Amino acid sequence: MDRQALGFCGPGLMGAPMIGHLLRAGHAVQVWNRTPAKAEALVAAGASVAPAPRALAVNADVVLLCVADAAAVEAVVFGEQGLLGAGAAVRTRCIVDHSSIPPDVTRALAQRAAALGVAWVDAPVSGGVAGAQNGTLAIMAGGAAADVEAVAPILSAYAARVTHMGAVGAGQTTKLCNQAIVTATVCAIAEAVSLARRSGIDAAKLPEALAGGWADSTLLRTFVPRMTQDGLEPIGALRTFQKDVETIAAAAAQTGTPMPVSGAVQQILRLGAAMGLADADFSGFVEILQTPRGGA
Repeated sequence: MDRQALGFCGPGLMGAPMIGHLLRAGHAVQVWNRTPAKAEALVAAGASVAPAPRALAVNADVVLLCVADAAAVEAVVFGEQGLLGAGAAVRTRCIVDHSSIPPDVTRALAQRAAALGVAWVDAPVSGGVAGAQNGTLAIMAGGAAADVEAVAPILSAYAARVTHMGAVGAGQTTKLCNQAIVTATVCAIAEAVSLARRSGIDAAKLPEALAGGWADSTLLRTFVPRMTQDGLEPIGALRTFQKDVETIAAAAAQTGTPMPVSGAVQQILRLGAAMGLADADFSGFVEILQTPRGGA
């Protein structure tokens, strides 16, 4: 793998372990985060800290983003101190966005970057925190074939595979397909856990009982323990699932795609937010469904 000078914005639950893999692969990585302490925590591993995103564009050949939403992506790239903010001297020739944002927003941002001579690869990921930690993420990429091919060796530091899905925006659309499957499945698992509990059986034994059958899956084995045990570290917040499902709904409306299951999940997540569970772990679906007997 070619060792390159890289920038990385967003060392959070996913970004921090991804940066660790890049450093171990021998890349020089400069990091920026809105909360400086999260960036500074990576100095001991070999990263350097940038005072603002603009500094990354001056020093890095490729800048990778892993931030919360479309507004954050736009601010990091085109804000006053952004990577491509007005008057910025730019060494960067490609931005790789691991954030999950709407495909149409991605295309608009990529056009603005292209006008400044900077390529854009939308590269959302799947595999969760464990995948980031283990370096086994699945990356679905959108962009020019040459641009995806150029950054693939970098992404291989933390991805088991990088699949080129088409032009800019195609990666984000693929991630919406992924999230439609994931959120519906986690919701179904929560329903199964609730049914098991109310039927007087040990819900924690569902993965064992269903192992090898059609219901067996990574999600089943991940989320039943999270729904039946206390004290586990969170791996994400329901507000993230809600953001993604709202984006799915918008894409479905734009394309005339009927998605009744995602629509039901959307309403359950909105209910969870109204219940004050927006910051609950992904497994918080089961809390939304825990209406006391006789209370509904």
